[in-house]
Amino acid sequence: MKNIIQNLTYFRIFSGPILFFLITIENLYGFSLILFLLAGASDYFDGYFARKFQMESLQGAVLDPIADKILTLFLVLSLALELESLFIAFSGGLILAREFWVAGLREFNSLQNNAKASKVSMAGKIKTSIQFFAFTSFLTGLYLESAFLIFISNFFLAFALILTLQSGLEYTRQTFKTSKESNNND
Repeated sequence: MKNIIQNLTYFRIFSGPILFFLITIENLYGFSLILFLLAGASDYFDGYFARKFQMESLQGAVLDPIADKILTLFLVLSLALELESLFIAFSGGLILAREFWVAGLREFNSLQNNAKASKVSMAGKIKTSIQFFAFTSFLTGLYLESAFLIFISNFFLAFALILTLQSGLEYTRQTFKTSKESNNND
């Protein structure tokens, strides 16, 4: 079972570059949509199986958010290029900047023996779900050749951006609140 859980995470990692190729080079939007939905489902199931079978691991805790970031990176790049959208590029850049920032906070907290301050929160999980929904909407719009759905997808991405920045702020507050408290106790 442990191998299945890890393979679900690896599937998400490898799906990113494949999606980039399918979207920007081959214009296979339907196949891209299916692959992305499978990758999104793998995000849910790797965590579900790890908890259900009590196989949560440090490796999984580290790789899971990295897999999400890699998938997000390649989708932002491919959608911005394919749709020639500065909005997607800028929003995606902010989303990715937040991801790097939170990764840095996790590293900082780890070095401070305070990993719980940046443990994945419910806000972080909701943020990922809304991002994936926005990407699904864009891919569906491309597949259906629906300019209206692509237009609406921009609003989903804007909402995802707001949640992304808000959860990043939550991690930042928690990190420095906990860091300040531990410095005061020294």
